[in-house]
Amino acid sequence: MSANTWMLEKQVVKVVNDSKIKRTFDFLLSLIGILIFSPLFLITSVAILIEDGFPIFFTLNKVGKDHKIFKMYKFRSMVKDAEKNGVVWVNKNPSKVTKVGRFLRATAMDELPQLFSILKGNMSFVGPRPYRVSFEEQFSKEIENYSLRHLVRPGLTGLAQVYGKKYMSPRQRLRFDLLYIKKRSFCMDLKLILISGWNTLCRRWESRDRKIKRVKIGKWRII
Repeated sequence: MSANTWMLEKQVVKVVNDSKIKRTFDFLLSLIGILIFSPLFLITSVAILIEDGFPIFFTLNKVGKDHKIFKMYKFRSMVKDAEKNGVVWVNKNPSKVTKVGRFLRATAMDELPQLFSILKGNMSFVGPRPYRVSFEEQFSKEIENYSLRHLVRPGLTGLAQVYGKKYMSPRQRLRFDLLYIKKRSFCMDLKLILISGWNTLCRRWESRDRKIKRVKIGKWRII
């Protein structure tokens, strides 16, 4: 391990240790969200069934805090067996997305089942977005300091999702993730949650451009 890596880990750990307030907030807000959005769960499930039948959910093995593997659920937005021959990149295969799926992706409503992952403690409302296990193995080998993103729980939304472009490289996304981990606060989480909610109302999540033009946190800026 290089000196630069060790110093980065030391700085990050100081912030990560204090997370009880964040976990309590995540638990209460996810519970409230499940109760409030329960009608949407039913409506979305029926819409998927009418258009394309079962299954309603799409299950993925993701890597979370401390490299723990967990199952993450999403409402299915692609046609049946879309990935029977391997991973499908939606930007390269738009025909694989159903009509209902296009709406779900634009509003991020396909992510609603992840409220249960937050309630359980596998995820947080705000944090680095989790990757698939196969991608993790590749990125860990290719990108320096990549493992540092596993010091915190993965998030439903995050700095990269709000301020970054939709199709960024993993290396670019890591810059946002590490900046969040080092500078995160309860107020920052609230801001990111509110902006994410606004993006959902405006159906901006499928936009290829940045949702917001720039981010500046203290002396740190990513354009």
